[in-house]
Amino acid sequence: MLKDTSKQFDQITLTCRNLFVSKIKDYGPAWRILRIPSLTDQIYIKGERIRSLDMKEERKVNEGIDAEFIGMVNYSIIALIQLQLGVVNHPDITQTKAIELYDHHLSET
Repeated sequence: MLKDTSKQFDQITLTCRNLFVSKIKDYGPAWRILRIPSLTDQIYIKGERIRSLDMKEERKVNEGIDAEFIGMVNYSIIALIQLQLGVVNHPDITQTKAIELYDHHLSET
């Protein structure tokens, strides 16, 4: 059972990482300007969205909570990077460095 859990964890974190890499390619490390309270707000908003979707008995469109959880994971890792590097007024790292930092913090979980 532990082996299955570990495999599931790896699959889920790969999904999170793939989305992070995709966003980095599209927007670069623009999130470097975000303050920690802004990131915690985003995590809170995702949590509220999950709660709202969970409480709905009937959904008019196919809304899933998976994307919200992925967002929570990625915002959390971004917050860890911000805590490590400090907040800046302009993005100051390369896409490659951002991915390296993401991978480091992901591996620490």
